[in-house]
Amino acid sequence: MRILQLCKKFPFPMKDGESLAIIHLAKALASSGNEVTMLAMNTSKHRIEIENLNDALPFYAAIHTVEVDNRIKIFPAIQNLFSEKSYHIQRFENQAFNQKLVEVLTENEFDVVQLETPYLTPYLSTIRKFSDAKIVMRAHNVEHEIWERIAENAHFLKKIYLKHITPRLRDFEISHLNDYDLVAGISERDVFQFQKLGLKREAMVLPIGLDCTEYRPDFRSFDKPLSLCFIGSLDWQPNLEGLKWFLEKVWQPILAKEFPTLTLHIAGRNTPNWLKNLAQKNVVVHGEVANSQDFINQHSMMVVPLLSGSGMRAKILENMALGKVSLTTSMGLEGIPARHRREILLADTPNQFANEIRWAISNPKPIKNIGKSARVFCETNYDNLLIGRQLIEVYEQWHPVAEPEML
Repeated sequence: MRILQLCKKFPFPMKDGESLAIIHLAKALASSGNEVTMLAMNTSKHRIEIENLNDALPFYAAIHTVEVDNRIKIFPAIQNLFSEKSYHIQRFENQAFNQKLVEVLTENEFDVVQLETPYLTPYLSTIRKFSDAKIVMRAHNVEHEIWERIAENAHFLKKIYLKHITPRLRDFEISHLNDYDLVAGISERDVFQFQKLGLKREAMVLPIGLDCTEYRPDFRSFDKPLSLCFIGSLDWQPNLEGLKWFLEKVWQPILAKEFPTLTLHIAGRNTPNWLKNLAQKNVVVHGEVANSQDFINQHSMMVVPLLSGSGMRAKILENMALGKVSLTTSMGLEGIPARHRREILLADTPNQFANEIRWAISNPKPIKNIGKSARVFCETNYDNLLIGRQLIEVYEQWHPVAEPEML
């Protein structure tokens, strides 16, 4: 089949969950004999140089990009307060992108168009006008839930603004739920939420998949004293919010005092100045690292102190694929049915985080076994080829593949 992926940012390099989900699925679809084309916004926030991308992503039949300035601008943001439109969505409405979409649709025939997140929903009418393809909305999160949770933890003025505009995002998501031919949610919980909000059309759970052969565990980290790491995009508010909470509520008042030799290594792109200038003993801020696998493999435990968000945490899956222990919150574990002290460690309060780290320090052998079990769990449940096959089976119901004629 011929599949067109529409992306609100260029999903490469794969340094965040959305990019991982998009690229690994495209690779799985192409590996099964399907022709996958990408049309992506090359946004001001996540801009990349597009030369030689076909060499880096050879499984795409074609890659198209459009420069899009989606920066948050003061005057349009204020002006939107007096509008009924969602500012979250409005930032991704772009005439040049729409024109490129028309060009791609008229020059090619597609069986399926995948919208990677609801931010591509404004282009539904264009797709319907210029193509007979089925339209799939791949929901990486329940978007308005993320922003509702961010608003609750924001400072005063930001909280007021977000509480004013986020209901419009919620209304937008709900009003378009039944405009797609299929909604592919990233977790059972997200699909259930969409159905509670009024989704009546076809839906399926399509989790993030990884090519685990690309992840090479190094279990030697378990032979050293426990070392903690954190890695994630530090321009994504839930990551920054959770890290700040961990530093202020867990690390400074408890762990740093109780374990004076314990180290915490922090990595992530777009590191804010306050974190770069953080002067705390045994906290090492690396900024953006060249290779996330190498960084993770140096440490035996990753902390994922997520307080807001939706969907699945791709970094937890990557950590599992590398045979490491993840210590996360109930919210961080959403969409991943791992078991506490079997494939993962779970904590929600500062004292619970501290208790799990105390236990890990006292139990080096069980910790290593958790890491090994995590790798098996990831291979069994989140192989990208298996997940891609599930989606292809749905697509083949729409476009049955003819059997070859017998001679």
